[in-house]
Amino acid sequence: MLPNPIKNFVEVFSKLPSIGPRQATRLAFYITSLGKNKVKEIASAVSNLADLTACSRCFRTHTGNEKLCSICSDPTRNQKLIAVVEKETDLLSLEKTKKFNGWYLVIGELHKNGELEPEQKLRLSALKNFIKKELPPSHKASEGKGVGKAEEIILATNPTVYGDLNAATLKKELGEFTDKITRLGRGIPTGGEIEFADEETLGSAIDKRS
Repeated sequence: MLPNPIKNFVEVFSKLPSIGPRQATRLAFYITSLGKNKVKEIASAVSNLADLTACSRCFRTHTGNEKLCSICSDPTRNQKLIAVVEKETDLLSLEKTKKFNGWYLVIGELHKNGELEPEQKLRLSALKNFIKKELPPSHKASEGKGVGKAEEIILATNPTVYGDLNAATLKKELGEFTDKITRLGRGIPTGGEIEFADEETLGSAIDKRS
């Protein structure tokens, strides 16, 4: 029989991505073997995650009591250039290239069927409202009168069949809110993931977006 603290650990951690009951059990026993001081250190690190909050604009996780994260509150960033990413790890990868100076929307991990979750629809609605109310109208004379538009929205989904399907869904949602919609260039191998691309490859993909 497993001790109750181990059972509770397994029940919680087995629900995390890529961790099943067997791996969670091994992890619990491994952490226990490190000694009480290390267990308390790990528990404190997990507990501190409760102090994080989501940016009200891009939904990136950040510290502090401010509504906006450091990127969205940075006046030097190009607010008319927006990249839609699935995960915060994708955002971090793009930031490491130092080739993107716009803002983001962290939409959350997308499904393989191209359908959006209610929370993802809410995040898209927040972006649309921001664009309409906070950005200047399109520079194109034939475009809307008084309604804000982004200059470019980059759909930074993975270069996979499912990434392409989700990009098509997002394009339908956001097409009327921007002068141009682009995808990252195929510097990233087909079937690869943004999160694991090296900085040079990802930087090239940003430069070659179309």
